[in-house]
Amino acid sequence: MRRLWKGFWQVADPKIWVASTIPMAVGGALAYSHTGAFSWYWFLVGVAGVYCIEIGKNAANDLVDYRSGVDLFVAPDKITPFSGGKRSIVDGNLTLNEAAVITILMLAAGTAVGVYIGLLREPAILIIGTTGLFFSAAYSLPPFRLAYRGLGEIVVGITFGPLIVSGTYLVQVHSLPPVVFLASLPIGFLIANVLWINQYPDYEADRQGGKLNWVVRLGKFKGLTVYKLLFAAAFASILVLSVYTRNPFWLLTCLAAPLVLEAVRVAATFYDDIPNCLKANANTIKTYQVTGLAMVLAALLTRYI
Repeated sequence: MRRLWKGFWQVADPKIWVASTIPMAVGGALAYSHTGAFSWYWFLVGVAGVYCIEIGKNAANDLVDYRSGVDLFVAPDKITPFSGGKRSIVDGNLTLNEAAVITILMLAAGTAVGVYIGLLREPAILIIGTTGLFFSAAYSLPPFRLAYRGLGEIVVGITFGPLIVSGTYLVQVHSLPPVVFLASLPIGFLIANVLWINQYPDYEADRQGGKLNWVVRLGKFKGLTVYKLLFAAAFASILVLSVYTRNPFWLLTCLAAPLVLEAVRVAATFYDDIPNCLKANANTIKTYQVTGLAMVLAALLTRYI
């Protein structure tokens, strides 16, 4: 039982829940900014549902990556805090069957939460929730295996950007103005970039295991162009958001600019030297976090000033 409990938390990996918390915080802050009302109960119910789906997705990914051999092909010197999967099966903390059961139970729990919100709070959330559930399962699981077909980056960007931001806003406000979609774009671009740079340490293992993400398809050097473009798209979308809303507070996100510049410099210099490239991974994650928090602050300032 201790082994199973350890394996569950290894695959759950609470430290990365911030990835889904940030878009929920942005959606919630934007809702409060527009209405002055906020339901903590429904926000926390939504958080629980998203966390369950995220755990189920992680377990499914570990299961498929083990079966494909991707996790087994990762060289010891390429295992980093930012890549290599959760490795719960490789480490012997979960069996294949246990990972499958966790996948089913957690996705089912997330579905139940979504149905609960749909029935008692906002029926339209079922459309967003069903899309998110499909993406979470199809990301790794056959027959779709989107992460193996070069669609993983797009799916992650859509899920953590438009779907979660819009879903959180919708549950609070019961409507979706265009500004919500605009506010979700920077989050989507940046989380896709987190996944992008985190695929660099796994490049050889992913290629050997047939996980044909776009870093594998393009190669590490050409992949740097996309890495830079995703950063550019994120901050260009913030500029559009600021102009569209005539609100300069959104430009607080420029606080992340030094992190971006350093991340790009490190990645361009050390893209094939994983230990020295890790600062780029760390700074990309920090950029996502700082930008998300700055957007929350911008939304709150808009309400009070």
